[in-house]
Amino acid sequence: MLKPWVAALSATLLMQTVGTFLNQSLPVVAPLMTADLGLRPETIGNFASVNTLGAILFLLFGTPLVARFGPLRMLQAGAVLGCLALLTAAAGIVWLLPFAALLMGIGYGPTGPAGSRILQATAPPRHRVLIFSVKQAGAPAGGALAGLVAAPMAAAFGWQVALLTGIGVALVCAVLIQPLRPQLDAEREPARPLRDAFSPRRLAAPVNALRMHRVLPPLTLQAFAFAALQGSLFAFTVTWLVQEHGFSLTSAGSLFAAMQVAGVVGRLALGWAADRIGDATRSLAVHGLVAAGLSALWVSFGPGAHWALALALAIGAGFTAASWNGIFLAEVARVAPPDRVAEASSGAILLCFLGYLTAPSAFAWTVTGTGSWTLPYYVACGLLAVVSLVVLALRAGRDADRG
Repeated sequence: MLKPWVAALSATLLMQTVGTFLNQSLPVVAPLMTADLGLRPETIGNFASVNTLGAILFLLFGTPLVARFGPLRMLQAGAVLGCLALLTAAAGIVWLLPFAALLMGIGYGPTGPAGSRILQATAPPRHRVLIFSVKQAGAPAGGALAGLVAAPMAAAFGWQVALLTGIGVALVCAVLIQPLRPQLDAEREPARPLRDAFSPRRLAAPVNALRMHRVLPPLTLQAFAFAALQGSLFAFTVTWLVQEHGFSLTSAGSLFAAMQVAGVVGRLALGWAADRIGDATRSLAVHGLVAAGLSALWVSFGPGAHWALALALAIGAGFTAASWNGIFLAEVARVAPPDRVAEASSGAILLCFLGYLTAPSAFAWTVTGTGSWTLPYYVACGLLAVVSLVVLALRAGRDADRG
C-alpha cells in the first residue's frame, strides 16, 4: 500500500489536473465555438463567470457532502459532472451553454475543499506548503493540456470533437483512483444528514471562515485580487490572441499552454520557498506585485513581439499570476482548526472565487463597451498591485506596533 501522503497527493493532483483540463477546454475552443454559434467572442467571459458561480454554489452547500461521501468520492463525482457539462456544451445549442457552464463549475467545486481535507490529514508538516502547491500545480497542468491537446484537435477536427475527447480522459481518470477510496475516504461520515448541505446557516460559511484566524481576511483579499487577474488571463488569452492579433488557434493555444506550464513550475518553486520563508501573507503580497508587473508587460508587448520574446513574456506572466493558489490553500489549512479544514477552505475559496466570478464578466462588458481588450487586463493588474501594497502596509504597521 502507498504511504498515505503519496496516495493522497497522487489522487488529488490527478483530479485537480482533470478538473482544470475540463474547465479550460471551453475557453481554449472558444474562438471556434463562438464563431460557429454566432456569438460575440468576448461572450466566453460571461460563461466563465457562470462557471465560477457553479463552483461557489458547491463551496456554499457542498462541504457536508464531502464529509458524508468522502473527499475522494466527491472528486470523482465532480469529474462526472464536468463530463456532463462538456457533453451539454458539445450539443451546440446556445441556450444550453449557461447551464453547461454552471454544471462545470459545480463539478470543479470539490477540488479545493476535498483536496485540502485529504492533504491536511496526510501531509508531513515540514513539507505541507510544497505538497499543497504540487497538488495545485495540477490546475495549470490541466490548462496546459487543454492548450496543447484541445486547441489543435479543435482546429483539425472541430471543437465538439475536442470536448468529447476531454470527456473520455476524465472518465478514465475517475475510475483509476477508485482503488484508493478505502484508504482516503476512511474518515467519511455516512450518517451525516444530507439536509446539512442545504441549511440556511451554510450561507454564513464565508464569514465564519474569516473569523477562524486573524490572518485569513488579508490572505483572502490577496486571493481575490490574484483570482481576478488569473481568471482574466485564462478566460481570454486564446480569444484575444486570435481575434485581436491574428494568431492561429494552434499558435494561441501553444502560448496559453506555455503560460500554464510556467504556472506549474511556479507553484512548485514558490511553494518550496514559502515553506522556508514561513510568512505566507507577506510573501504573497510581494508575489502579487511581481505578478502584476509581469502580466502588464505580457499584455503590452507580448502579442506583437518576436515569437521568442512573446513566449518569454507569457512564461513570466504564467509563472507569477498562476502560482499563488497552493500557498493560499496551505495557509488556510494550517490556521484552521483540524476538524474544520474543509469548512475553512470552502469559505475562504468561495470568497476568493468572487474574483473569478466578477472579473471575466466585467472584462467582457468592458470589451463590448470600449472596444479595448487591453484596458480590462490593465485594470486587473492594477487591482492586484494596489491590494498587495495595502497588505504590505498593514503588515508593516502591525509589526511596528509589536516592536
